Amino acid sequence: MTPTNDPLSLNLIDMSMEVVPPKIIAEPLTLHGWTHVLCNEEMPIFSNTALSIHDILSDDRKGAMELASVILQDPNLTVKLLKISNTPHYNPSRQKMVTVSRAIIMIGSDVIRELTLVCSFFESILSAVNKQQANEEIAQAIHAAVHAKSIAIAMNDKSPEEVFIATLLNHIGSISFWCFCGEQGEQIQDLIKRGKYSSEEAEKKVLGFTLTELGASLSKAWKLGSLVEESIKPKILSKNPRVDLVHLGYEITEALKEGAYSEKYEVCVRKIEALTKQSKKAINEKLQSNTDTASDIACQFGATDAALLLQSRLNQVVVMGEPAPVIDKTQLQLQISQDIASIISDQFDINLLLETVLEGIHRGIGMDRTIFSLLAPDKQSLKERLSLGWRKESYEHKVIFNISETPANLFFHALSGTQAFWPKPLDNGKLYTLRDINVVGKNECFIMPVFSNKIPIGLIYTDRGISSQRLTEEDFNAFKYFSQQANIGLTIYRMQRAVNGKKDSGIDQSGGY
Repeated sequence: MTPTNDPLSLNLIDMSMEVVPPKIIAEPLTLHGWTHVLCNEEMPIFSNTALSIHDILSDDRKGAMELASVILQDPNLTVKLLKISNTPHYNPSRQKMVTVSRAIIMIGSDVIRELTLVCSFFESILSAVNKQQANEEIAQAIHAAVHAKSIAIAMNDKSPEEVFIATLLNHIGSISFWCFCGEQGEQIQDLIKRGKYSSEEAEKKVLGFTLTELGASLSKAWKLGSLVEESIKPKILSKNPRVDLVHLGYEITEALKEGAYSEKYEVCVRKIEALTKQSKKAINEKLQSNTDTASDIACQFGATDAALLLQSRLNQVVVMGEPAPVIDKTQLQLQISQDIASIISDQFDINLLLETVLEGIHRGIGMDRTIFSLLAPDKQSLKERLSLGWRKESYEHKVIFNISETPANLFFHALSGTQAFWPKPLDNGKLYTLRDINVVGKNECFIMPVFSNKIPIGLIYTDRGISSQRLTEEDFNAFKYFSQQANIGLTIYRMQRAVNGKKDSGIDQSGGY
């Protein structure tokens, strides 16, 4: 084996997205306590996703591929995001998107980033035992967000989707609290029902703070972004007209509760008329159709109880979202193969190719853990560049494989060959060294070396070490196909760079990481 010190510098990130079942906790007594519990006990997956997205957006060296890797850590999030991305609302061209990479290219990383936040948020709260008040809050948030986005589009706002997210998350304190509260929530509702306290007064009396203050605290902890955080603050502190759109969205939902002939409704129509220059007739029609749109979006996010509440206001029958379809692996593999062929056929992005290959292996075959690793400069180890499904202690932690020649281990053996390798503990037990077992366990797996100029520079590893489901010959053939596409793509990529007389973009000639 003659590995090179010319590894690809992909600068990709990872994140553990292990599902944690909801558990009963003692209710906190302070604002700090509620913030801590919601972030770390009740909604850790959303916390990780939100913070990871913030890290990507605040680092100029990171972009679309890093965003894709965050999404792909959670299979449920991936499926839901792709389902919503393929709806006419986001994909009017109706071009089928089967990979996260393709969705980012077609829709744009900014919109995908916003959708990821929403999908992840609903994944977190809808796993709880929702109460009537929680569903009311969710319905109002979605309804207000659709109105605010509609007005933003009419005003040619630079990013209507950002307005949508800021409006949806404006009541994040209320939504989160009502999804996970217990006795304190009952006390608040009891005070309001007596008619002696407003909502804010009841919250202050029971909790010592308002749910708007909880929302501001959560927004800061989750680093949700400037417009979200700014819109949660008291209105008098902001002179941003986009913040006014957020609040106008909620004013409309409150006005609609009183009816289309109420003074509140007329005030809202006049405000929209002044902002958009639309006719009153057009505004009235749009406000009515927005309720249907909000109900559809609620169904897409899985908030079907909230969708029912929205539709009941129009006395219409809601069509519930269809159950998630069973994934046809063969069809998915074919569709991802077509994406790979499309990527390779032109001056392509090597990072996009490798990420799509890994997604083909991970989702197309149905694996638990998949990783692309590159040789370290000393040739004694392989360091992760992109991983999917890997359960790790922290966001920064990278999976490292040791390369042992004496005795030969899994990774030395794989890099010494030129073909895909299917090690099995019963047949290849001596290759599983203690260090290997500590990192990957002692499972059947697939390994394929990745080459540059016929020299191994890294490998692709995948297994079902979490579910312990058996691997098949059909799985192995699919793995070989996708891994070969990575090697073919690398060869074509280098040829294209040579023809153009350019150095290899994305190749770290120093061997640094």
